[in-house]
Amino acid sequence: MEVKIGIQMAARELVVETGASAEEIKQALMAAVAENKLFVVTDSKGGTILVPGDKIAYVELDQAEQRRIGFGS
Repeated sequence: MEVKIGIQMAARELVVETGASAEEIKQALMAAVAENKLFVVTDSKGGTILVPGDKIAYVELDQAEQRRIGFGS
């Protein structure tokens, strides 16, 4: 799943590829924003992204289906 994180006063967004489910991301985001804690996302390579909950402008979740290759369906 691809997660795009917009940060207040930052020109670019963070794009993270993660193995976490949409529900896990939503729960972590709601807790971070409600309690002014860090929003923690682990990427697919094992790295950790930390964003202060009070600085998050938006989060976009993309669960796009993988592209299919070939002529058959």
